[in-house]
Amino acid sequence: MADRRERVPQDAQGEVRQRRGLSLAVYLTSATLVRSASGGAPVALVALTLAQPGHGGATLGGLLAALLTLPNVAGPWMARWLEAARDPRLRLAAAFIVFGLMLAATGLTLGHLPVVLVGALVIVGGISEPLMTGGLSSRLALIVGEDTRAQRRAEGWDSATYGSSNILGPAAVAAITALTGALTAVVALGATSVVAGLLMFALPREHRTAAARQRSMPVRDALAVITRRGPLRRVMIATMITSVSTGGVMVIAVVFGRNLQGSAGAGAALGAAYGVGNLCGALLTGVFPLTGEPERWVLRLIAANAVTVGLCALAPSYVLALATFALAGATSAVLFTASLAVRSVYSPPNARAQVFVTMAGLKIAAGSAGTALAGTLVGMGSRLVLCLNAVVVASAVTIALLDLRLTRSRPSAADHEKSPSQTR
Repeated sequence: MADRRERVPQDAQGEVRQRRGLSLAVYLTSATLVRSASGGAPVALVALTLAQPGHGGATLGGLLAALLTLPNVAGPWMARWLEAARDPRLRLAAAFIVFGLMLAATGLTLGHLPVVLVGALVIVGGISEPLMTGGLSSRLALIVGEDTRAQRRAEGWDSATYGSSNILGPAAVAAITALTGALTAVVALGATSVVAGLLMFALPREHRTAAARQRSMPVRDALAVITRRGPLRRVMIATMITSVSTGGVMVIAVVFGRNLQGSAGAGAALGAAYGVGNLCGALLTGVFPLTGEPERWVLRLIAANAVTVGLCALAPSYVLALATFALAGATSAVLFTASLAVRSVYSPPNARAQVFVTMAGLKIAAGSAGTALAGTLVGMGSRLVLCLNAVVVASAVTIALLDLRLTRSRPSAADHEKSPSQTR
């Protein structure tokens, strides 16, 4: 009888693990689909405007791509809208479906409606983008349960969806455009996002009481938490600074590869090496999850990223440049996974989505600034700009350590607040 009683709880635990494993697979599938649609959309919009002579060409395409990312500034308010839901997965589903429909409508109406109206469709779709990144990631811990190791592993797989989507989205656009045209590519990406939204209904329902929804923190208070809570503040500032470097990697890679090999294709291959390394690094953290204090991991990985970027600048040959760019991509991916862990551990339960989305949005903004800066400075020489990038990344560690030292000398109550994941 005793053996039978022991078997029942073990069987129940096995069923729970199986359900969570299935839910994680659904989550990762949806995340890959919607982030691939988001990652491929700017490329598809530019390709579509180029395919329609007389409708603005690359200039209009670039404008539409910018309008798609502009609504990220509304991220904290979108996150609060998500947290105030009785069942957040329904709002995620609605956001993904709206993005897909608006993207498809943009493709179908371009050249038939005034540009202003087409731009309005893009902006409406872009409002959903913050929920595709930080908003979606903020729900991950609720899917995999309270086990810390399971959460770190799931965050590694989640990070891999970002890396794979940055490859799959543009690659799908290139393939579909070559076969059937840019309009088909735009519509296909829209359909992909709709499918991702429908998959949200396959995830377990979150039962949130009215009291829990009312405790959702106002946006101003959530922003104050990020700035006052030491680990969140330090990681936010450090990853923003690091993103200035990573945002310009692709621009520098094209110029650097051409300088080494004399062809633009060589530069594109360097960018691809960075992307492959990024994906491999993310997959590695899915197989071997990070353990220990995540903030320490962030600082160590930023230092490692500074070293690898410096190695890129010093690479004497094209083969070694491929290797160093892949290594830089790998350290960047593991760093991103560690930053997700910091958000998960230190976010208050009633502002979790806001913390995820706000930090993601600031990082995206810093990356965009880095892209523009790299394009401006690369004329000085790609090796020099890579060296400057390495210095910028290293400065992030210095600033974080200085903040840590000052905080320890003047500890604040916010630094000692613990999330549920720390008090289990």
